[in-house]
Amino acid sequence: MGFILYLIVGGLIGWLAGVILGKDIPGGILGNIIAGIIGAWLGDMIMGDLGPDIADIAIIPALIGAIILILIVSFILKAMRKN
Repeated sequence: MGFILYLIVGGLIGWLAGVILGKDIPGGILGNIIAGIIGAWLGDMIMGDLGPDIADIAIIPALIGAIILILIVSFILKAMRKN
């Protein structure tokens, strides 16, 4: 049950980061989950375990990490479309 909750929280964080930035995450729901989970890892590396936890994911660093990840992916995809 913990793994399913981890995926749900990761998806919600990825979706929320996309809403905040106003950018679509490539891959739909799966992209949201991946952005949320990788964003949680990235945010934990940058900020540490800060703020409330849900399913062993610190919400604030995960959201900031997901936002950074979406910005990087959007920049790379935009650069690839130009070429």
